Amino acid sequence: MIDAIDFQLIAAVQAGLPIAARPYAAIAAQLALSEQDVIDRLLSLKARGLIKRWGVVVKHRQLGYRANAMIVMDIPDDRVAELGRQISQLSFVNLCYQRPRQGETWPYNLYCMIHGKSRELVMQQWAALQQSCGLSGITFEVLFSRRCFKQRGALYRQACQPRLEASHG
Repeated sequence: MIDAIDFQLIAAVQAGLPIAARPYAAIAAQLALSEQDVIDRLLSLKARGLIKRWGVVVKHRQLGYRANAMIVMDIPDDRVAELGRQISQLSFVNLCYQRPRQGETWPYNLYCMIHGKSRELVMQQWAALQQSCGLSGITFEVLFSRRCFKQRGALYRQACQPRLEASHG
């Protein structure tokens, strides 16, 4: 069960942490809590699955990374887990995950994202990835982003806001 303070905490962090030397202390000051209480409550919410993921949303374009490519690959099913782990260890790979194939029209089952400052750099990194992971001969596509969508973390408050019962009298 979560209490009113947890709801306030979720509302305070869902838009992002404040840019401060001690962001949890800044949130604690807003909520009249201790910094450790904020940290403990967030850990508890995560442990209970009420916060699914705690991560950073990096705005790559603002950092100068304008060539963003999703590389989709058709990997043999018996190798996809091993190759996914191997690919995700490369410093220039931002994420790597498996999805089910969609018939003959979309035979790809492993996806990875590479952000680069130029298309040439991304293609060099892709070539290095192919060589280091032994991916010659696989079917793949390199899909460069054409536009940037709004990037943000999950919004929890609306989904878990307590409902107040209306009284009719």
